[in-house]
Amino acid sequence: MSMITRLHYFNCVVETGSISAASRAFDVQPSSISRQLAALEAELGIRLLNRTTRNVGLTEAGSTYYHYSQRIVAELDEANRAVNDLQQSPKGNLKINMTVGFGESCVLPLVPGFMQAYPDVNIELELTERVVDIVEDNVDIAIRSGRLPDSNLIASKLANNDFLLCATPQYLADHGSPKTPDDLRDFNCICYGFSGWRDWYLLDDKPRRLAIKEGLIVNSVNGQKQLILNHAGLALIPRWAVSQQLNKGDLIHVLAEYSFSPYEKLSSTYALYLKRDLISPKIRVFLDYLKQHL
Repeated sequence: MSMITRLHYFNCVVETGSISAASRAFDVQPSSISRQLAALEAELGIRLLNRTTRNVGLTEAGSTYYHYSQRIVAELDEANRAVNDLQQSPKGNLKINMTVGFGESCVLPLVPGFMQAYPDVNIELELTERVVDIVEDNVDIAIRSGRLPDSNLIASKLANNDFLLCATPQYLADHGSPKTPDDLRDFNCICYGFSGWRDWYLLDDKPRRLAIKEGLIVNSVNGQKQLILNHAGLALIPRWAVSQQLNKGDLIHVLAEYSFSPYEKLSSTYALYLKRDLISPKIRVFLDYLKQHL
């Protein structure tokens, strides 16, 4: 029997004035109440109640103990109500860690709409390429792109990365267009400086790393985007980062009949969160909102 149950029994006996009344309140045998009270006194090493055949009274120690026991039970009940409220409706602080490129291109534009829909959720956003420890850094959701390490986290897919070769119409008019993937060695290729994204692979029956001319290296997806928009060369960049520019004609999808990737296979972007028996509403509604609007 837990200590908190014994406190509930003790408080009820004091408030009703008898063990039999407490047994009726909890729908247990009087003997069960008596055993738990005796166990509580044995654990404390002091008598809390004076028992007679007609009633139960507090000792001096029992009176002091009852004062604290009331507060403990009341605060625990309040804590249970608060947690239940959090489970019923989305509220509280939500800390989200994400990669800079995906965060700036896809997540940040959605945050104002989410906050309007869920005003009781307070959001803290952290944009970094650093791989965080969700537990140690107290992160609710981490959004990562690429190949995921094995872990005990739940991974919820948000989007395919779909890497595309892109350049501006002006760059292609000035320098010509590559006709085959092997022609890329003759063009300025703007590479992403992160070690896992720096190589360019042609995805065919057997993935093949391409020999390319590294004209520029930059350590952010948005940096690649700004460079190609200013006619610096071609970049291998996720579709989600340039979809608007492709639709408006500011960028051209080059060698569209081929599949490319910075890895030897296709990749995606995922939301990671801790395995729990019950996912909190604030995490669930944020993930649902992302999937609905991405």
